Amino acid sequence: MNSVQSKVLSESYNNSTSNIDGSEKFINYFKEDCGIRGISSETTRRYLSSLGIFNQYLTERAQDILYVDKEVIRGFLDYLRRERKVSQKTIENYFSALSSFYDFLEYEGYVNKNPINAVRKRYIRSYKDNDEGQMRKLISVDEMARLISSIIDVRDKAIITLLAKTGIRRHEMIELDVDDIDWGEQEIRLKPTPKRTNRTVFFDDETAIVLHRWVKARESRNRNNIMALFISNEGGRLGRNAVYHAVTKAAMKVGMHNPNSKKAEDRFSPHCCRHWFTTHLRRAGMSREFIQELRGDVRKEAIDIYDHIDKKELRESYLAHIPQLGI
Repeated sequence: MNSVQSKVLSESYNNSTSNIDGSEKFINYFKEDCGIRGISSETTRRYLSSLGIFNQYLTERAQDILYVDKEVIRGFLDYLRRERKVSQKTIENYFSALSSFYDFLEYEGYVNKNPINAVRKRYIRSYKDNDEGQMRKLISVDEMARLISSIIDVRDKAIITLLAKTGIRRHEMIELDVDDIDWGEQEIRLKPTPKRTNRTVFFDDETAIVLHRWVKARESRNRNNIMALFISNEGGRLGRNAVYHAVTKAAMKVGMHNPNSKKAEDRFSPHCCRHWFTTHLRRAGMSREFIQELRGDVRKEAIDIYDHIDKKELRESYLAHIPQLGI
């Protein structure tokens, strides 16, 4: 044991602190570090959820979080696959969280080396699967029109319309406030996130009508006087699970979502709206650079640094290419 680890263990256990308390303390330190690094609240939430499961696994085996090795990590991997029966993608998310956590512990001197990386490199390998059964579900313009037209609830109709017509991510929509909408210019200013470069997105007349209807109905539901654009039934800001439920419930009603299928093309999630937005703009003839700008993607070519996209031109192109749904 080195001097740094001795210091940490002394700090953790001296004042009658249990193993669990010590682990939770380091997880809280990591949470604070995520905030300092500017990691999004959603990513932080996922990290902490994964670490909570990992910490529970260690506690049940009387294992200290500072002294895990490859055998412990392999055991946890086996536990995820055999007992929790999670998907490969979920396992990758777990190990991303663990790697970030132990990177933090290594940086702060709590551990000598990140024990996750070697196991992750050997056992958590992503293979590209071009099989049709693994493709994300894509619906046609007519199907999107049928989906949205089938929704009775004005809030849920606005949710799916906004996701489809702007291509924004679920967490970007959740963070929206009413004041983020510029009705005159028909544009929305998104909250800053690490993943997004362009924070301005546009919406067309169809979307404006649906949003106006929701904002009017929202007044009677906003009993807590909050600024959030989308409000839950309890009166708070709408959560990610509620958005997922709103989208999948509507899609299941019209036969576009099968929650029991293991095939990606049988399930329609909120992210499918972003896929729909991107694909149909491209099919309508919008340039790749404009689509990247609207999606907020990083444009990686060196020439892109000097290629500034004019906002007026981008708006005109958006209005010319965004599919009309007749809603």
